[in-house]
Amino acid sequence: MAKLPSRKELADRINQLERDIKVVTAAAAAGYGARALGGAGIASRVGGAALGPVAAYTPQIALADLLIRQEESIPFRAGDVLLDQATQLATGVEARARMEGLPIAGRPAVIKRKKPKSKFNKAISAGMKTVKASTSYGKKGTINNAKKAFSAVTKTASKINKGAKVAKSGITRKIGLAVKKVLK
Repeated sequence: MAKLPSRKELADRINQLERDIKVVTAAAAAGYGARALGGAGIASRVGGAALGPVAAYTPQIALADLLIRQEESIPFRAGDVLLDQATQLATGVEARARMEGLPIAGRPAVIKRKKPKSKFNKAISAGMKTVKASTSYGKKGTINNAKKAFSAVTKTASKINKGAKVAKSGITRKIGLAVKKVLK
C-alpha cells in the first residue's frame, strides 16, 4: 500500500512549486528561455514549459491548495486581496459621490434642512396659544372646536397683517394683540 504524504509535506511541495512558478514567470517576462533558468532542471520540475504551471493551475488544484494550506493558500490570499481592493474602491466611490453631491445607496446626497417658520405662521401660533389660554372655545387648556378657533385666528392675523386695527373687545382683541406682537 502506498504511503500518503502529510499536510506539511504537501504544503512544502506547493510552496516549492510556487517559488518555481515565480522564477519561471519572472524569467519569461524578462525574455529568457527555460535554458537560461538552469537548463532542464526547473523547466522539468514545473511542467516542461515556461508558462505551463500557470496555465495548469486548475480549479481542482486551487481547491486542494485551499484545503491543505487554508489561510496560506493562493485562492484565500487572492480573495483577501480582492476584498481589500473592493473596500478601497467602495470608499473612494463614496467619497467622490459625497464630494459631487450624488446620492449614496438610497440615502439623500444633501441633508434636507428644516424650512424656517414664517412670521405669519409664528403669529398664528401665538394666536392659537392665546385661544388655548382663554375660555372662549372651551375651558382653559383645551379647544372644543379647533377648526372654528383656527379660522378666527387666521382671519384676525390676516387683517392685522394688512394694516387693520385690533378689535375693541372679546377674544378677537386678545388674538389681535398676540398676533400684533409677532407681526410688527
